[in-house]
Amino acid sequence: MPDSAFPQGKSGMFAARESYHITAMKKKFCSLILLCSLLPALGGCSGADYSSRISESRSDLFCAETEDFTLTLACVSREYPYIADGVPCTRSDYVEVVLSGGTADDYEVQFTVAGKSYGGEMSFRNVTGDYFFSQGVSEFPEGSVSVNVACGGETQELTATSVKTADTLTVDEALSAAVQAEQETIDEMGGRNFAGEFYVRLLRREKNYYYVGIIDTAGKTVSLLLDAESGEVLARRVTEGGR
Repeated sequence: MPDSAFPQGKSGMFAARESYHITAMKKKFCSLILLCSLLPALGGCSGADYSSRISESRSDLFCAETEDFTLTLACVSREYPYIADGVPCTRSDYVEVVLSGGTADDYEVQFTVAGKSYGGEMSFRNVTGDYFFSQGVSEFPEGSVSVNVACGGETQELTATSVKTADTLTVDEALSAAVQAEQETIDEMGGRNFAGEFYVRLLRREKNYYYVGIIDTAGKTVSLLLDAESGEVLARRVTEGGR
């Protein structure tokens, strides 16, 4: 093919190719800049990890019952100081024991976790009308736990069984479900730079639920009740700070 087939000659052809490559590179570069500019807006959909913003979690409940009372052990991880201020602090692990329906004047409780014994005298709570005991632990029980309850010189040995099933969500999974359902709320509180804290508590009524509280630094709380297996939001309530 003669050079006249190319109006600018061979050198013009190479210049055109070079111009084309430069234009293409500029387009890719501009596209990359545009994508980067969108990342903050897309942060809510990027699977950000909010678990470090949990101030309190209740990951398991163990229940036992006699003719005289019901007993519940809760596995709790809680910040100190414990304040709903939107700022999570370092958490410690506790097993909290609640005895309801008992009529004795005093109760003592003892339980063993991973070969280590814990226990002591339970205190009566006037507000809730039950007996309560809390103990810091190095690890939580799993499946079931043996509990001794002493009152009036007699001791009853009970086996408290976990309410969780293979289908029960974990604390982190429940949190993820809540974040997905409340993405607009999370974005209003900073999105990936979330300025708030979460309470995630396993509950037991006729079935298992999760309570998830989303608290900002102004005291506003979005409270969610989740199905503990599907993560579906069953109820929602918003409380403004100071109310």
